[in-house]
Amino acid sequence: MNRTDPLVLGIESSCDETGIGIVRGTELLTNTVSSSMEEHVRFGGVIPEIASRAHLDAMVPALQAALSEAGVSLAELDAIAVTSGPGLSGALMVGVSAAKALALATGKPLYAINHLVAHVGVGVLDGGALPENLGALLVSGGHTEILRVADLTSDVELLGSTIDDAAGEAYDKVARILGLGYPGGPAIDRLARDGNPKAIRFPRGLTQPKYMGTAEAPGPHRYDWSFSGLKTAVARCVEQYEAAGRELPVADIAASFQEAVVDVITAKAVLACTEHGITNLLLGGGVAANSRLRALTEERCSAAGIKLRVPPISLCTDNGAMVAALGAQVVMAGGEPSGIGFGTDPSLPVTSIHVAAARA
Repeated sequence: MNRTDPLVLGIESSCDETGIGIVRGTELLTNTVSSSMEEHVRFGGVIPEIASRAHLDAMVPALQAALSEAGVSLAELDAIAVTSGPGLSGALMVGVSAAKALALATGKPLYAINHLVAHVGVGVLDGGALPENLGALLVSGGHTEILRVADLTSDVELLGSTIDDAAGEAYDKVARILGLGYPGGPAIDRLARDGNPKAIRFPRGLTQPKYMGTAEAPGPHRYDWSFSGLKTAVARCVEQYEAAGRELPVADIAASFQEAVVDVITAKAVLACTEHGITNLLLGGGVAANSRLRALTEERCSAAGIKLRVPPISLCTDNGAMVAALGAQVVMAGGEPSGIGFGTDPSLPVTSIHVAAARA
């Protein structure tokens, strides 16, 4: 197997995108994504069973399209990488089953990859090698985390995360309250541009002293987030306007809600970076497309002397390229294949970067 510049195919199916990516070392050859988002719109959120069936329908066509666009054959691959977790159980099973079938049919080594770390690994496809003293802020529909990345393939630490809703989930739920439909993130981001972000002071969860503590004596949730109380506050606000028979200031509510989300996310992320010597930060995940989050992260990182790196939006959302990219990094670092005995893990911890084969 070529460990210097490996040709790796990556499969991603953790939620509602069927992603197939192919990289050669750190060069992106193709990033094919088939999304089932439209099938979930009428439900106001992702339905796991629908997502799983959509992966089944899309997997082979997406694979064929990716191989064609990259101009390579399965026989030429050095390795196959697949997301084994975290994610929706049934959706993960489709991708893992496809990857195992391909590995058995081709005899290629298979690597089980962590979805969250892959969001960091995709950075090598846009800007080259990742810098030292690196942190990652991942904000998506299912995850909101701040990570310390000492070594992409062997040493990743979770510094903080949401204890309830992820930021993207909060956007979807608030959009439903405001009658904006699904997905909520883009709709609220657009509407917020016409609103006053200071019109309503919504709560910033887990920012009270009992949760924050100090740098010398950190509180239990110093770098963590909570968005469920914010969602409830928006609901109560809407109820008060309706009960009073007043016109609902939808744009102001959207802008004030969005400001509450990005304010607390960026404040805690920068705090974690400064207190852990992190001087480079990668912003990833689907919510990284949010204009206010990108702007405030850039502003606060600049003020704190932290260099911000944001991959293109197509590489921030779930995709197979990020899985292939991390898989290639693992291969180049001498990592051993996972074999085909591993299972999916919907709650795979970020410290488990790739699943090693079980020893006999």
